[in-house]
Amino acid sequence: MDAAVEAIIHEPVEPADSAIIWLHGLGADAHDFEPLMPVLGLSATRFIFPNAPVRPVTINGGMRMRAWYDFLSQDFAESEDLPQIEESVAAINRLVDEQIVQGIPADRIVLAGFSQGGVIALLTALTGNKKLAGVLMLSAYIPKRLLQNSWPQQPRVLQCHGSHDPIIPLAVAKATCHALMASAVPVSFKEYPMAHQLCDDEIEAIKQSLREWL
Repeated sequence: MDAAVEAIIHEPVEPADSAIIWLHGLGADAHDFEPLMPVLGLSATRFIFPNAPVRPVTINGGMRMRAWYDFLSQDFAESEDLPQIEESVAAINRLVDEQIVQGIPADRIVLAGFSQGGVIALLTALTGNKKLAGVLMLSAYIPKRLLQNSWPQQPRVLQCHGSHDPIIPLAVAKATCHALMASAVPVSFKEYPMAHQLCDDEIEAIKQSLREWL
């Protein structure tokens, strides 16, 4: 993923003073979370929705689809293609750098992501060299092989997860939350009675966090 990542960019009505880079989940695309923009009510925030590359996904029989990385198996202990994760993190870091060049300070940039996109958003914020405004981590986790006791950055994190998620088990999400707290990352964990999706109460929590961060 050395080339610039493809992205849909929505400029705000007012001059942009902040930015949200929002990553879709496995098999979706950059349009997936566009409908949330008017709901969030951010009149001076630029929204950037990047597209993951199209690649074969092992657990889906090798079918080609948009994916930030390959899932090799259903085993959450060792299921992710780590080099592809590193490539995706590097690509999102480039998007962050582009926003900074355009005049948006790092502490006015939020990374958001659902499922796979949440994995990349969080790892980008934790491992980068800039303190970002925060991370919206929706129905996501940190791969077990990447859990560690310290990170270069400790961004604010809103972690939301469904208690009935059949894709990413709640226990996996909670293990991520515990690891973040052990690393002094300020994380707020919210559990909702839902599956692998978003719900209205979660969107209200997202709005509250964005009001605090931006």
